[in-house]
Amino acid sequence: MGSLRDIRRRINSVKNTRKITRAMKLVAGAKMNKAQAAAKSAQPYQKALKGILERVIAAEDSIEHELLAVPANNQNVVLVAFSSNRGLCGSFNSQIIKHVIKLAKGFREEGKTVQVLCYGKKVAAGLKNEDIEIIHSEIDLKPADFPKESKDLAERLVMMLEDEQFEKTIICYNKFFSVMTQEPCGEQVLPMELEVSESNETVDYLYEPSGKEILGELLPLNLRSQLLQAFLDTEAGEQSARMQAMDNATRNAGDMIDRLSLQYNRARQAAITTELTEIISGAEAL
Repeated sequence: MGSLRDIRRRINSVKNTRKITRAMKLVAGAKMNKAQAAAKSAQPYQKALKGILERVIAAEDSIEHELLAVPANNQNVVLVAFSSNRGLCGSFNSQIIKHVIKLAKGFREEGKTVQVLCYGKKVAAGLKNEDIEIIHSEIDLKPADFPKESKDLAERLVMMLEDEQFEKTIICYNKFFSVMTQEPCGEQVLPMELEVSESNETVDYLYEPSGKEILGELLPLNLRSQLLQAFLDTEAGEQSARMQAMDNATRNAGDMIDRLSLQYNRARQAAITTELTEIISGAEAL
């Protein structure tokens, strides 16, 4: 059992830590509400846009577009990985890093070459020591940068597709379902894969201008929308995970303070008992 001074110092240290984790929890909670609203509000837009694309494709006999064409390159795969720039958010970053490593390993076993574009400091650092080629990294992005960054990323990927630098592109991010649930996922964005449902095939639509012109505008828009959703889901998931992690840390700090306080009281009681025993023994000796 440590001395009373050491225990008291530990209690004060844990109390200071609890103040920090409690403040971080409140900050993360405020940011989470804003990020969650942005991520949720973008989902209906993306779903509606995808539905329009599927109806246009169903109404056309044949559609040819550069974003739908399968490249001749069947060797290279590009992964776009999203993570946070800061830690203290539980397993949020580690699970997406493991997901990217698992995907890369699977493609390499098929004899393919894997290249990664990293968006977030943690995923860039986590893949640095892996046998994975990182061709681009963007760190310290703020939510206000997401629209422009998703547009720039979409243009970069389209140029790579036109030059047939890859077979397909997959975005890897933590999909935001709720405050408690963020699951790592991998979605192919290029070349685009749009399914035509049976309900769409039975309805005739008239379009002005032609379906080809509509797709020429909507397909790049859909790509930017998917990338923006990945940015927004990552931000919302990061703040949710950090709020949970700081809440757990605050509760654990409280439990530790209780245990240390009990230990302190026992040590203090033992010291007082010892002093009383010495006083009584001395009095009896007189």
